[in-house]
Amino acid sequence: MMTNEQLAELIFKDVTTTLDDLERRYPKRTLKQGAEVTRFAPSPTGFLHTGSLFTALICKKVASQTGGIFYLRLEDTDTKREIQGSKFELLNQLSIFGVTPSEGFLGDREVGEYGPYVQSKRADIYKVAIKHLISIGKAYPCFCSQEELNEIRANQEAHKIMPGYYGQFAKYRFLNNDERAKLIQEGKPFVIRFKSSGSHLHKIKVKDLIRGEFEIAQNDQDIVIYKSDGLPTYHFAHVVDDHFMRTTTVIRGEEWIASLPIHVELFDALGWEAPNYAHLPVIMKLDENNHKRKLSKRLDKEAAVSYFLEDGYPPKSLIMYLMTIANSNFEEWIFAKHFKDMDEFEFSFSKVSLEGALFDIGKLNFFSKEILALLSKEQITDMIKDYASKYDDKLLSLINRDPNYFMNIMNIEREKENPRKDYYRFKDIYDSILFFYDDKYEEITNNNPLQFNPKFDKVVIIDILKDLKDNLPYDNVDESTWFIALKDTAFKHSFAPNNKTYKQDMDKYLGVVADVAEMLRISITTRKQSPNLFYCLQVIGKERIDKRIDYVINYLQK
Repeated sequence: MMTNEQLAELIFKDVTTTLDDLERRYPKRTLKQGAEVTRFAPSPTGFLHTGSLFTALICKKVASQTGGIFYLRLEDTDTKREIQGSKFELLNQLSIFGVTPSEGFLGDREVGEYGPYVQSKRADIYKVAIKHLISIGKAYPCFCSQEELNEIRANQEAHKIMPGYYGQFAKYRFLNNDERAKLIQEGKPFVIRFKSSGSHLHKIKVKDLIRGEFEIAQNDQDIVIYKSDGLPTYHFAHVVDDHFMRTTTVIRGEEWIASLPIHVELFDALGWEAPNYAHLPVIMKLDENNHKRKLSKRLDKEAAVSYFLEDGYPPKSLIMYLMTIANSNFEEWIFAKHFKDMDEFEFSFSKVSLEGALFDIGKLNFFSKEILALLSKEQITDMIKDYASKYDDKLLSLINRDPNYFMNIMNIEREKENPRKDYYRFKDIYDSILFFYDDKYEEITNNNPLQFNPKFDKVVIIDILKDLKDNLPYDNVDESTWFIALKDTAFKHSFAPNNKTYKQDMDKYLGVVADVAEMLRISITTRKQSPNLFYCLQVIGKERIDKRIDYVINYLQK
């Protein structure tokens, strides 16, 4: 009867390399004690998911803080699902968010001694490992057709038996090697399956860096490890790659916990030490029924990192927010650091919450405001211009009219001890600054009536505006002096300095200083709320202020 070694030779007669040869080709890495080797292993099947960015961020953090290696491996063995160009977009987006690998597939090149880093280029390596498993009786060719697989599943469902290809249902597991060789020589199509020795009725102990040690059912499925197209399945490829790329810690989402018994058994069958595993909690969202569910790329715009780029969030804000999900103590730490020096934070698996965090757009907006407030006028202008050049032609057109003028707008209350925090994303800037531009100001006022407080007669408003135009200082004056002059004008027109004084003698006063400031604000900015009025006036300038006041007076007199 044909031996296992002979069967392996029949199937892989062109494979002369051995596992020992591969051990010598990919030796253990020479790194300092405690250094971790982590990897991000995306498939080129679509956009970069926010959860994937979260995983990659932790992978990089663990490697960098231990003096280790963070590499990228492209898992492209599922050729049917591959989307053209997505692998380059994934890399580009990782780069934008500062989560860049130091080794592996880098788009236009590969860097490192443990490649190829693209799975479709590693077929010869997988064949060596699969040939070895066949030769030791741990794998076999399976000739099961799709019709036969459907029949097996239907039988299992009818008898309420756990579905799968295992045990007595593993039809071609029980052929002898002579029968297998005969079918191969007849040209019958086949895949290679792993021959599991487990039972789902038994438990094994596994260790997770986040969850600690726990029990889980053994694997007993004879999974496909080598497809008819000559490429391995994910389960097998990841085991071989993580061994020969010398990964020390596999960091991935908790949805992979169910696959852990398969991976542990494959490592054992090959005689290799398994890496450490850390399964991160998934990012959640409340649905319309207030139920938690996983952030979905089909249902949720926040699931794609491209959403945050297209809306103009500074990439650092999303990274900072994701770190609050990663470690429970990060938020307090970054507050103490005044939202600076994030790279100094020491990540710990022990401080990862076991519950999936709800995606909190409000907290992201908060971090974004804080980060943007720290930028100089030059920095934020450059960032906005870069954003506008990619996503917002109208905003870019405004900037290019007069870059210095735009920079002055962005600098309103920026160079202060506590800078103003008007913006959290660049998408909103165009609408928020339109009033600074005369043609846009005219469009707004022509299309929308100015919303002055109806309790004040138009004659009162006109008189106040005329006085403000003639007597309120704008040039070479500080905010305090300007505001004193505003109060004096208000008092002259019977407006109280504050609400307390007004309420004490309401018959004496028409309103308060804030009402007069609002009249001026609406006249100049078209809105009741704007950035600091004094600084808006400084940017717009006396000549244009006078023109706008004249325009409003004429508008009110109609």
